[in-house]
Amino acid sequence: MIFVFGSNKDGHHAGGAARYAHHSKGAVWGVGEGLQGDSYAVPTMGTFGDTFEAVQQFKDFARNHEDLSFQVTRLGCGIAGFKDAEIAPLFVDAPTNCLFDEAWREYLPTDKQFWGTF
Repeated sequence: MIFVFGSNKDGHHAGGAARYAHHSKGAVWGVGEGLQGDSYAVPTMGTFGDTFEAVQQFKDFARNHEDLSFQVTRLGCGIAGFKDAEIAPLFVDAPTNCLFDEAWREYLPTDKQFWGTF
C-alpha cells in the first residue's frame, strides 16, 4: 500500500502526514513530488491550480501502476489550508486502486473505497 500525502515542493516533510511518510513510509527529505519508498508526495502548498495539476499527475501515475494500491490521505486539507470540499472532488475519476480517507465519503461516488482516517 502506497501512502499518498500532501507535501511542499521543497520536500520538507516536517509535519502531519508528510512527517509520518518521512519517518515510516520512505519519503525522502528534499523530494516534494512522486513515488518515494512506500509513499507518494503530492505538492499542495502552492495555488489551487498547482495542486490540481499535481493531483492529475498522481491519478495518471496510479492508472499506469494498476499493480499498486494507494492510500490517499486528506492531502491539502491540513497545513495547506484547502477544504475537503475543494480537494476531494478532484479524485472523482481516480482509478479503483485508490482508497480514500473516510472523511471524503460525502464528496466521492459510492463506488470508491475508503480505509478509515489519518
